[in-house]
Amino acid sequence: MAQYSASLGNGGLTVRPVNDHFFEAENDRETGLRSGKTREAQRNAAKQLQTMADEMSRATADEYQEDILDHMERMEAETIPDVDSIDIQTEIQWFMRPYLLDFLIEAHIAFQLLPETLFLTVNLLDRYCSKRVVFKRHYQLVGCAAMLIAAKYGDKKDRVPTIRELQSMCCGLYEEDMFVQMERHVLQTLNWIIGHPTIDNFLQMILSEVTYDPEVEYMALYLCEIAMFHKDFVSTLPSVMARSSLALARHILSRTPPAQSEWAMSYDTTTIVLLSQHLHRPSQVLVRKYSSAHYGMVAVTLEDFMAKQAAIARRHTIAPRIRQMSSQSITHEPDTSLAPLTQQLTPMTPQKTGPPPQQQPMPHGYPTPPETPNDDYFEHQAMLAAKAAASGQVVAQNPTTPMPTPTSAPVPQPPAMVYQY
Repeated sequence: MAQYSASLGNGGLTVRPVNDHFFEAENDRETGLRSGKTREAQRNAAKQLQTMADEMSRATADEYQEDILDHMERMEAETIPDVDSIDIQTEIQWFMRPYLLDFLIEAHIAFQLLPETLFLTVNLLDRYCSKRVVFKRHYQLVGCAAMLIAAKYGDKKDRVPTIRELQSMCCGLYEEDMFVQMERHVLQTLNWIIGHPTIDNFLQMILSEVTYDPEVEYMALYLCEIAMFHKDFVSTLPSVMARSSLALARHILSRTPPAQSEWAMSYDTTTIVLLSQHLHRPSQVLVRKYSSAHYGMVAVTLEDFMAKQAAIARRHTIAPRIRQMSSQSITHEPDTSLAPLTQQLTPMTPQKTGPPPQQQPMPHGYPTPPETPNDDYFEHQAMLAAKAAASGQVVAQNPTTPMPTPTSAPVPQPPAMVYQY
C-alpha cells in the first residue's frame, strides 16, 4: 500500500507519494552489516574452538605418543607383505605389477582419495598375493577390491568409489557381483586385519613436530610412490621408508634437517642409497601427477636434481681418465715388442752405421755444420759477390777444407754408409 505525505505550498495543500525504496535500501544495508558481523563472530569462535581442540589433541598426543608409536610399529610388522610368497605365484609376474599400479594411481587421482588410501590399497594387494594364488585375469579385480576396502576404511565417505564406477574403469571386464565376492574374499583372507599403518601416517607424525613445509612433504610422498613400484621395497617397513624418504627429500631440496626426536631423525642409509638408484626412470603416471602445481611440481625439481648429479658424475669420471692418460704418456716407456715388425712395414730415414756422430773422426778439425743452409742463403751470397765485383772489392769467402799433401799419411775413411728400407 502506497504511503502519502502532505505539504503546504503556494497553491495550497499538495499530496504526493513517499519513496518506499529509500527505506528498503537502508534496511537491507543494516541487515547485511549485522549478518556480516555475525558470520565474522562465528568464524572467530570456530577458530578459537579449533585452536583449543588442536592444543588438547597435541597435549593428548604427547601424552600417548610413545604408546601410539609402539602400536604402529607392532602393526606394521604384522601387516607387511612377504616377497618370497609372491615370487612363487604361477601366473602373475613382477613385471605386471607396475601396470596395475599405474591403473590404481589413475583411479586414485580420479576419485580424489587421500594419500594414505593409495598406500593401504597397495599393501592389501600385496598381502593378498602373499597368501592366495592369483590368476592373471583376476589381478586387476583384486586391485580394485583392495582400493574399495581402503577407501571405505580411511577415506571420506562421499569419495568412496561405487562398484559401477570401478566396473566402468575396468571397461566392463568384470560383473558387479564379482567385485562384491572379491571384496569379501580379500577381507577373509587377511582375517579382517586392515589397520596397516601406512607411510603417510608415519610422515604426518614426523612432520607434525616441525614447521610445516609442503614441498618437503610432496617430495617425500613422490619418492615413496616411486619406491612402491619396485620389488626391493615391498617388504620395507613403512616407518623406515618414511624417515629415509624424508631425509632424501630434504637433501634434494637443500633443506637443513630440523631438530626433532631421536626416532624421527634416524634413517636407514642402505634404504636411502637403494632408493636413490631407482630415481632415474619413474613412472610417467607419477611424473604427470607430481608435475602439477598442486604438488609443487616436485617431479620437475627431482628431474633437475638428477641431471645435475649426472653432470657431476661425468666430470668426476672424465678427470681421472685424463690424469691417467697424461701420467702414462710421461712416465710409461713405449712398448717396443712390435718394433721389428714396425720397421719392416713402415719406411724409415736412412741411418748411418758406425760410431755416433760425436765420436766420428774429424781429419781436418771441421765438424759437420749444425744447420744446413737454405736457398735464400746462397742467393744472398751471390748478390753480395755481384755487388763486390761491381765495386772492385774482394769478398771474403768461407775457408775450405785443406786438401792433404801427397806426402802426408793417408786419412782414415769412415766405413761405407749402409741404408735400410
